[in-house]
Amino acid sequence: MTERKMTLHLHREIEGLKKKVIIEATMIEENLRDAIRALLERDLDAAKVIMKRDDRIDQMEVEIEEECLKIFALYQPVAIDLRYIVAFMKLNNDLERIGDLATNIAGRAASLAVKDHVQIPGHIPTISEHVQKMLKLSLDALVDIDGAKAQQVHAMDDTVDKLHEEMYAIMGKKIQDDPDKVLILMEIMAISRYLERIADHCTNIAEDVEYLLSGKIHRHQISS
Repeated sequence: MTERKMTLHLHREIEGLKKKVIIEATMIEENLRDAIRALLERDLDAAKVIMKRDDRIDQMEVEIEEECLKIFALYQPVAIDLRYIVAFMKLNNDLERIGDLATNIAGRAASLAVKDHVQIPGHIPTISEHVQKMLKLSLDALVDIDGAKAQQVHAMDDTVDKLHEEMYAIMGKKIQDDPDKVLILMEIMAISRYLERIADHCTNIAEDVEYLLSGKIHRHQISS
């Protein structure tokens, strides 16, 4: 096979890989949205459906990783093509973790749906709205290879961190005021933590986009 044909095949493989990642991401976006809705509407059946979907997402994560390894072995990509494959492998892991966390939220929603009703603090819908926007924006940044959108994700992460801290303070006060409901309130605190972790993974995806653009790894950098 000539070098030109090899390059064409490689670019087709990369485009196919990108489509698979987008399909995986779309499924995860849907699961997160539905998990939040199941929580707020106390919908046990919807929560159970979401938990069953996670197996397919796990399967896709494995398929994408295997596809990346196959491309490495067959084409030995370099330069921007190499960065694409490395970035896809990294963000594939982040997407799978977001999928797991969305499933965890659905699990908590299922648990809360059959317990005594407790008002979900307004911070939870607010945090979830920010996190869903972060996920969409980070994926748009990936599709468009847009550094500006990736930077917006970073800014939103700070807001989510602040809201999460406020949420812990609110729930700590509720536990003091109503210790009999401590287990239920702890479940709500866990949901806030899951959302905060999803925001972190969205930030990782944004950093993967920045890596694609610059070739520099931005995670864990210490500013001088």
